[in-house]
Parts: sequence; C-alpha cells; structure tokens
Amino acid sequence: MRMPFFLALLIGVAACETTEGFGRDVSKLGNEITEESQEAQ
Repeated sequence: MRMPFFLALLIGVAACETTEGFGRDVSKLGNEITEESQEAQ
C-alpha cells in the first residue's frame, strides 16, 4: 500500500538535512506520483 502524498512529503522533508537532499526527496516523490498516474491510466 502506497503512502498518501502528504505523508510522504512530510517524511521526505523531515529526513533531509540539506538543500540537495531535499531536491532528491522531491524528485523521488515526483517519480512516485508519475508512476501512480501512469498505472491509473
């Protein structure tokens, strides 16, 4: 079961300590959203 978007975002923000880490977290989250939308089509 996938985590809800906001929960994943909160975990990603809490887990990263640098701007670069935040960018990787956001990118990963964007990829997850893209995959979910493609599966839904």
